[in-house]
Amino acid sequence: MARILLLEDDEVLSQTIAAVLEAEGHTVTRVQNGEEAAEVAYDGDFDLYLLDVNVPFMNGFDLLASLRDAGDTTPAFFVTALNDTASLSRGFDAGGDDYIKKPFDIEELLIRVNAALRRRSDERVCGNVRLDPRTMTVRVDEKETDIPRTEKEILRLLMDRKGQTLPKEACYDVMETPSDMALRVHISKLKKRLGLNIVNVRGVGYRLECP
Repeated sequence: MARILLLEDDEVLSQTIAAVLEAEGHTVTRVQNGEEAAEVAYDGDFDLYLLDVNVPFMNGFDLLASLRDAGDTTPAFFVTALNDTASLSRGFDAGGDDYIKKPFDIEELLIRVNAALRRRSDERVCGNVRLDPRTMTVRVDEKETDIPRTEKEILRLLMDRKGQTLPKEACYDVMETPSDMALRVHISKLKKRLGLNIVNVRGVGYRLECP
């Protein structure tokens, strides 16, 4: 189902967490230090990071901060015994999506993991372009790209029906001043900004072709 990177230097806890996640059908890659985690993360394609903080060579906070600086937006949970407010703040400042304090209930961890994976599965994807329909965030090669609201709405419609012809009237519903000319301009800008293959179906609408 999902590929999960687990950074945990407690071997027993690492095995326990991995066993529970694998029983749910997930694939878990286990590492025990920050440098190894960085190498695996840069080389891999994961759906979720579970990161201990106090681990050898590079702590979990610095690891995630470096990944975020490199444009990696993979959801990340810190799983740590640190429970002070300063550590909590540092974890979220580093780009963490959740913070689970040890000791924890393994079922609670599983619930949070599955919720995060469900949110990620809602993303619309076309090649190297991703759209999060909850936040309307657009990313190209995992880097957030700022485009106008109307173009985001048109992109969402195209992605919802990728490979199919989207009637131009559907796009008019999300435009402030709908017209054929205005729609052509929006489509042209989407193609230029995002490198998408959007085909004009003459007289009908547009079709998004994805690799």
